[in-house]
Amino acid sequence: MSPTQIVVTVLIILIVAAVAAALVVAGRRRALRQRFGPEYDHVIAEQDSRSAAERELRERERRHAELELIPLDPAARARYAEAWEELQVRFVDSPAETVGQADELVTRLIAERGYPTGDFSDQIAHLSVEHARTLSHYRDAHEIHLRNSRGEASTEDLRQAVVHYRALFADLLGEEPAARTPGQRQPDAAHDATNR
Repeated sequence: MSPTQIVVTVLIILIVAAVAAALVVAGRRRALRQRFGPEYDHVIAEQDSRSAAERELRERERRHAELELIPLDPAARARYAEAWEELQVRFVDSPAETVGQADELVTRLIAERGYPTGDFSDQIAHLSVEHARTLSHYRDAHEIHLRNSRGEASTEDLRQAVVHYRALFADLLGEEPAARTPGQRQPDAAHDATNR
């Protein structure tokens, strides 16, 4: 083999290796984007670089794999759905307290499913692996909850918080807990019966 052929062969091998590496990186990136959805972009915005963000997301996957997640049995699912329904009814009379109760109920559900419930950012990191599509709702609800604790949230903000909590709650529960919007009263059974 001539020196020119050797150089060309080495260059071809290097080009093929570079293309293969680029395809592997692109495949990993695509898989992370699909798994984390909007959370992928959120983490990239928070990190110094795309590679640091992707390392963080892969680390989240690793920590998530160590969890012992527990599916809810039908009785627990029904119990949580009923608790959510009651919470939405209470919103009409005490919206500020109801947002705190919604936060507590979501936290209990998170814990019962087997997720850690300590630091909020740790909760987000653990939930992001399977529930990334509803995390923006959880962040928004939590922010309103914090503003509410400082007395800075309007009734509309509180209603939005409950709607946001419901998105994560439904995702964790595996079904929509109640179709009614917070603050909407259920028709009185006697009134309903007279209108038939």
